[in-house]
This record gives sequence, C-alpha cells and structure tokens, in this order.
Amino acid sequence: MIKVVLLGTGNVARYFFDSLHIKDHIKVIQVVGRNESALEYFNTSVAVTTDFNDIKPADIYILAVKDDAIGSVSQTLPIQNGLLVHTSGSVALDVLPRTIRRGVLYPLQTFSKTPPKYAEKIPFCIEAEEKNDLDLLETLALSLKGVVYKISSQQRLHLHLAAVFANNFTNHMYHLAAKICADNAIPFAILESLIKETSHKIEASTPLEAQTGPAKRGDTAIIEKHLELLPHTKSKEIYALLSQSIQDTYGDEL
Repeated sequence: MIKVVLLGTGNVARYFFDSLHIKDHIKVIQVVGRNESALEYFNTSVAVTTDFNDIKPADIYILAVKDDAIGSVSQTLPIQNGLLVHTSGSVALDVLPRTIRRGVLYPLQTFSKTPPKYAEKIPFCIEAEEKNDLDLLETLALSLKGVVYKISSQQRLHLHLAAVFANNFTNHMYHLAAKICADNAIPFAILESLIKETSHKIEASTPLEAQTGPAKRGDTAIIEKHLELLPHTKSKEIYALLSQSIQDTYGDEL
C-alpha cells in the first residue's frame, strides 16, 4: 500500500485526489491546505488540515501548489521520511530541500475543476535522485494509466515552454476567434469541427506538414483583407506576426 499526502487544494491536487483515492493499492491519507473552503471538497472521504506542521507520515508527499510557492512551502515542511515531489513543469528539482528525498511528478495536461476528458495516457514526467524513488514514481504514474517519461529539470523546462505554445497560446487564439464570432453574431460552435480536425491531423502527420491557410499559400490579398477587418491594434499585430512566422517557415514553397 502506497500512502499519499496531498499538499495543496487546487486543480492539480483535485486531479490526484480523484484519481488516486479510488485505487486499491494506493491510499490518500490526508490533504493539507491553507484554504478552508477548498478543503471541503476533500473532507468527506479523507483527513484534512490547514496546519502544515501537522502532516501525517506517508510514502509520497505530492506538493501541488503554485510554482512561485514551491520553494518557500517545501522549506517549512516537517518531513523526515518519505518522498517529497512537486508537480510543476517549470520548477527545478533542486528547489526542494536537499535534506530529504525529493523528486518531480509532472502531469503534462491542462486541469480545471472538472476531471479531464482525456484522463488516460497522460504523460507523466518524473525525476528523482535515487533509482528506488524513480521506480516509486513510475509505479504511481502507471497506476493512473499514464505514460511515463524520465526527464531532467532542464528538459522539463523546455517541455513546459512547448506546452505553453501548444496549449495556452492556442487556447487564447480560440478566445480571439470566439470574440470575432460574437462581434459578428456568429456562433462559435461553427468552428468546433475545424478545431477538432486540426487536432486530429497531427496524430498522423507533423504540424509542419499539416499547416494550411492564406499565410502558408502566400495569399497576401487575403491577409491584407483580414488585417483591415480587425478593429484592434493588438489583434492586427498578432495576426501579422503569426502570418509572417508561417511565411518565413514555408518561404521556399511560396
């Protein structure tokens, strides 16, 4: 039986709680967080506390707090045994105290309050200083039906950068597209099939091969027409910059 303590009450902590507490060979024994109202989500089925000095003994302590709090929070934890891991994509392993066993368990997925639709085959990037700790993290990740990658802090930082482009920036593009639709009385749902097909394409080909659109074709007349339609300077700058980047990428083909 692997005993787990969750440190944090946000979306990532909720994911681990919902996924782990139903496993037979894993037991979430406690959730620790400063937000009393957020702890109510967990307190019907596990012990909870707001006191970070009252942490139960466990095999793994999963520190799921904001990136800029990982260092300060971890330095105050009264942990003597067990493995302390954080869940960040951009924070190095060595931010955690050197006096304890330490590691990283980074799930490469976007998390909201609702469970992820694609909860299986989530990539888990793991890192630890001892082989036994790596094995323990791999066992935990595989129990969640994840795909395990042993990745260094430096690799993980670059991976997180790539994820920001692939997810966060892409989602912001959806927001801008939704605004254009709303401003012109067009339902955003019209774009859903296109969005899904674009995502599906890169399962069989590379993003480089899958690119389409006026910038890829070098259709400057359409690009200029689109720029004229955009009412805000910032939107024009984003459109122009992305179009130029695409044209630079496929310059020899234009």
